[in-house]
Amino acid sequence: MKRGFLSSKRLFQCVTAGMLSAMAVITISVFLATKQTAVLAAGGALSACALICLTVLTQTFGKRLARFTSDLCQTLDCMIAGNEAPHCPQDGETQLARISHRLTRLYQIMQENQRKVDEERQELQSLVSDISHQVKTPVSNLKMVTDTLLTYPVSDAERTDFVRGIRSQTDKLDFLFQALVKTSRLETGVIRLEKKACRLFDTVAQAMSGIVYAAEKKEIAVSVDCPEHLTLSHDSKWTTEALFNLLDNAVKYTPSRGKITVSVVPWEMYVEIKVSDTGKGISESNHAAIFRRFYREEEIHEQQGVGIGLYLARQIVMQQGGYIKVVSVPGQGSDFSIMLPVR
Repeated sequence: MKRGFLSSKRLFQCVTAGMLSAMAVITISVFLATKQTAVLAAGGALSACALICLTVLTQTFGKRLARFTSDLCQTLDCMIAGNEAPHCPQDGETQLARISHRLTRLYQIMQENQRKVDEERQELQSLVSDISHQVKTPVSNLKMVTDTLLTYPVSDAERTDFVRGIRSQTDKLDFLFQALVKTSRLETGVIRLEKKACRLFDTVAQAMSGIVYAAEKKEIAVSVDCPEHLTLSHDSKWTTEALFNLLDNAVKYTPSRGKITVSVVPWEMYVEIKVSDTGKGISESNHAAIFRRFYREEEIHEQQGVGIGLYLARQIVMQQGGYIKVVSVPGQGSDFSIMLPVR
């Protein structure tokens, strides 16, 4: 039998037999050398004492080993069940305590990983639910229009209107998918924002170019106050995306012949890019909710959009070490400020 497979009882028997054999050999050797019977008596007494001590030691060790095994199994059962933290002995000097401390740490790591998995699963379920809700209306509209075109005879003018409706719904789906791709890449770290020192005026101008036509169509007056030579370390491309989302919302929710003002103010630790409008405003109770993904207020559902622009803007600004704040009063417009760190 290999030594690695010996049981503790068998190992004790082998050690006892070996020790007794060694003492017997030593006793006999000394007796043969001295020819004194007292040596045999002393050897026998020593062997008996050694046997008793070894038996007591083995019994004590066996009990502690059994208790150690029982506690270890109980700890592992707790970890497997996951319903309570494993018990950690008070005596930190024993071998069991050292192992239990490490198992407790392992258990905490497992619980934390499980919590993260549950959060990610809930986030994924919420995301799938939100996407399905956003996609359902455009897809239903597309099916209704195509069914009408395939089922009923329509005039050329009606066909043109239907095709325009299809184009509008596909544009909405395309915008949703593009926004989701951008958000996903930012959240997963696929895209890293690269901050470089460049003129903030160029970033603001690039964002403004995206809303000029829509603002002119609604006869909204747009003004910009930005120092032309102000240089700031920032990711110009993604900051343009964030600022455009704020401007796009301002144009959507500002009535015709309203006013939008963009101002850039350098402070001691931040540079503020403020977008002010004369739109409907936002109630204070919704100031935090508007930055949630897919959130839209009930009273603005007739407006185009999917409720992801502000969420994406905040993600972009936060990854540059900044933040977005909002000041708004219903009926008096809104002020959205992008705060970018100076350093």
